[in-house]
Amino acid sequence: MKINFINETKEVVTDYKKLIRDIFKFDKSKTIMNIIFVTDEEIQRINREYRNIDRITDVISFALNDEKEFLIKTEELGDIFICLDQAKRQANEYNHSLDREIGFLSVHGYLHLHGYDHQTKEDEEVMFKKQDEILNNANLRRG
Repeated sequence: MKINFINETKEVVTDYKKLIRDIFKFDKSKTIMNIIFVTDEEIQRINREYRNIDRITDVISFALNDEKEFLIKTEELGDIFICLDQAKRQANEYNHSLDREIGFLSVHGYLHLHGYDHQTKEDEEVMFKKQDEILNNANLRRG
């Protein structure tokens, strides 16, 4: 898998890029995903514009092919927007490392790009189990 990074913040994201590349080294596919680091203001704008929710959130994913009946064979999966400001607040709130939070958000977005969701309890269990497996394999366990 190839990961393109775009940094729309003033933060240095070199360590986050390495962390995320290490998490996804298990994915040997020829797929491509984009991870865009954004500010509170930008994630709120995206959330308002595309989801009609006028508040800050932590991660938003846009899958290139999110309609199962119209799946096209393509190498590009889509975009994951990660709000670094919110990630920092959540890491503090959940009392775990920022690496764990950035890892969680990137894996959560990655799974959405692969068609997983958490709209029902059953879907949530499947997605969260897969999420925990990937994070545990990357030594980013909770607590």
